[in-house]
Amino acid sequence: MTDQSTPAVSSSPVPRQSGGGDSARAGVSRRRLLGTAGATGLVLGAAGAAAGYASAPAGATPLTSLGAGRAMFHGKHQPGITDPLQSCGHLIAFDLAAGAGRKEAAALLRRWSATAEHLMAGEPAPHGDTGVARDAGPSSLTLTFGFGRTFFDRTGLQGQRPAALDPLPDFSSDHLDKSRSEGDLWVQIGADDALVAFHALRAVQKDAGSAARVRWQMNGFNRSPGATAHPMTARNLMGQIDGTRNPKPSDADFNKRIFVPAAGEPAWMAGGSYAVVRRIRMLLDDWEKLSLTQQENVIGRRKADGAPLSGGTETTAMDLEKTGADGSYVIPVNAHARITRPDQNGGAAMVRRPFSYHDGFDADGAPDAGLLFICWQADPLRGFVPVQRKLDRGDALSQYIRHEASGLFAVPGGAAKGEYVGQRLLEG
Repeated sequence: MTDQSTPAVSSSPVPRQSGGGDSARAGVSRRRLLGTAGATGLVLGAAGAAAGYASAPAGATPLTSLGAGRAMFHGKHQPGITDPLQSCGHLIAFDLAAGAGRKEAAALLRRWSATAEHLMAGEPAPHGDTGVARDAGPSSLTLTFGFGRTFFDRTGLQGQRPAALDPLPDFSSDHLDKSRSEGDLWVQIGADDALVAFHALRAVQKDAGSAARVRWQMNGFNRSPGATAHPMTARNLMGQIDGTRNPKPSDADFNKRIFVPAAGEPAWMAGGSYAVVRRIRMLLDDWEKLSLTQQENVIGRRKADGAPLSGGTETTAMDLEKTGADGSYVIPVNAHARITRPDQNGGAAMVRRPFSYHDGFDADGAPDAGLLFICWQADPLRGFVPVQRKLDRGDALSQYIRHEASGLFAVPGGAAKGEYVGQRLLEG
């Protein structure tokens, strides 16, 4: 975890656009169907179920803003990087099946891209749609695809493997489960409706067919849009406002820090980014024994509003030199927020876009809960690694968290219309 927040991107819903010929083949979108339900009651009864995605009559009630939100599949960058945090998330990694190589991988990425394009538009999956999300709109669904280090060995593309995919160094807080780490292929799914998110997860898993098998899968959540009186930085399961200094797309150097430049290496990664994925368990039983003052000193910010202990509001710059009556720093030298500041790490920066998780309780009653940490940067050796090394050397938060799984993935740029994600790598 670091002291950075989600990019300030408008949360206004994007109107659904026509799907053209694809829409005609697939039927009417989930969004239009919900309008029909709002106007006329239950549409898919015994007869309607056979018709699948039914036509919406004129004057149908529109979706709420939550369901109408739509992210674009095609673009310079893949979705799910700068889009606002969604309330539901799934992370899933695959290994290519024995005997599957470059040809099978290309066919799989072609299937996945077609599925993502349809589902993100609020349309049924092109192959064997399950009907799980037929009542909902796009709900800000995003699907993001990446390649792990081992993918290049399995497909004979070792010469195209980026140097940035070199293994991450070991860290003192690592207690990694190898079976839940890394993978040939990685998919990030996010949506503001749990059924829409699961629908996408199931479609991706079904599309894998015999070409790839699931290596690991994790489920996450965030606060739902509209749950607070006004937009706020998210809180994590420790109750802290989690992340206040994320780079913003409006920053002059945002693209340089987060995305691989057009002239970067390798060429197929132009417009792409590197995702570091960490399952970070929070030792909540220990954390909750601390007093409010102790918790705030660990983080370096007030729990109520995220303001630095040196004063001001959440967005006020920290005064790292401010001292109290006893002469000690108001923000302790080992406070998490102090250590993770970019100006304390040679300017290292990354976009954090995490989900919280809860996977039940241990035999002793301790919750298996924490953060699915996902950060994005143009180069992990200049983003995640220097910050994590600094945390390793004395972060007060380290005794209350444990890194239990890890992955590093090359996420290529977005697909142009008519392309699939990764095509420049697999057909280059």
